[in-house]
Amino acid sequence: MPAAKSIRRVLLLISVALLFGGWLVWRQLQGPELPGYRLETRPLVQRVVASGEVDSQSLAQVGSEITGVVAVRHVREGDAVEAGDLLLELRDEEQRARLREAEAALQQLIDSTRPQAQATLREAQHNLEQASRELKRRETLFERKLLASEPLEQARRAELTARVIRDRARYAAAALAEGGSEEQVLRQRLEAARAALAKTRIHAQVAGIVQTRDVEPGDLVQPGRTLLAIARSGSSEILLPLDEKNLAPIELGQAAKIIADAYPERVLPARVSFIAPSVDTARGTIDVHLDVEEPADFLRQGMTVSVNIETGRREQALVLPNDALRARDGVRAQVLRVNEGVVERVNVHLGLLGTALSEVMEGLTAGDLVLIGDAEDGQRVRVKERPIPNGIQD
Repeated sequence: MPAAKSIRRVLLLISVALLFGGWLVWRQLQGPELPGYRLETRPLVQRVVASGEVDSQSLAQVGSEITGVVAVRHVREGDAVEAGDLLLELRDEEQRARLREAEAALQQLIDSTRPQAQATLREAQHNLEQASRELKRRETLFERKLLASEPLEQARRAELTARVIRDRARYAAAALAEGGSEEQVLRQRLEAARAALAKTRIHAQVAGIVQTRDVEPGDLVQPGRTLLAIARSGSSEILLPLDEKNLAPIELGQAAKIIADAYPERVLPARVSFIAPSVDTARGTIDVHLDVEEPADFLRQGMTVSVNIETGRREQALVLPNDALRARDGVRAQVLRVNEGVVERVNVHLGLLGTALSEVMEGLTAGDLVLIGDAEDGQRVRVKERPIPNGIQD
């Protein structure tokens, strides 16, 4: 009996060993176990993700229209201003002196020069009337042959001289009269002096935020020099220097989401508003502008933001993670499909492309197994399926 038990035990061990060896041989025949995905259909959104910065569509450059010295500065960077707010004051002693001079000249015209001209005209008119009466008297005497011709000619010359003087006085009085040319010149000079004085006060022309300041009290400023820069309120946009290889799916009007690095909890809707006509060859980027569609007072000039542009959408698409794609060239790629345990290299045509998932248009069907790791064409393998990443995309 003990011998029979020993024999049965030995036979059992041999059977187990044979089964284990057979299993090992079978596993060897099945090939190595490699990770892979099973294709499935699901909603898919294609997005382009990049970093940009807050820029201003309207940046008002504030300068001085006259040469002068800054007396007072009322604002600095970051200050909010309204249209009409006083920004800078220039020294105005010279302009005030010219204004007083222009006011005095106009007042002198009204109080002195104009009355004198009117008096001169009245006197010239009176002298002309006297000369005319004397001429008529002598003409009468000459007709009666009681006067020689020489006194008559003298009277005629005197009357002509008095008439010329009267006409000159009339023209002068007309020029100096109320609303006349002389008053207009003096009033224009006065307005020019007032305008020059006003230019010593530099006001904001738009409402916005002061972005830069390049002036201090005591500085000599001249026309053409930018003293302050003001970003107009509500004119913020996003400047996105996009890598040119991501340009193809970008179109005007596409929806986007903006997240400022400083405010990660606040997501702003935006839309593509401009695509530059040329590429920056030094950086290999192309500028894309996006308009922010909601008020965002917390955005600041130059602030870094993350941009997520939706460039395509499929309600149902055959998707495959990009780490299974090989020899990718645009919308063409290759994959290693496992068909009944045998690896075969398949060419595929892609649709929507993303950083994590891509749409398979041709070459594969739902349920196909595709390898992630390397394998030889025709090699037998076993596939350890991995789940396709959750989320619509990216």
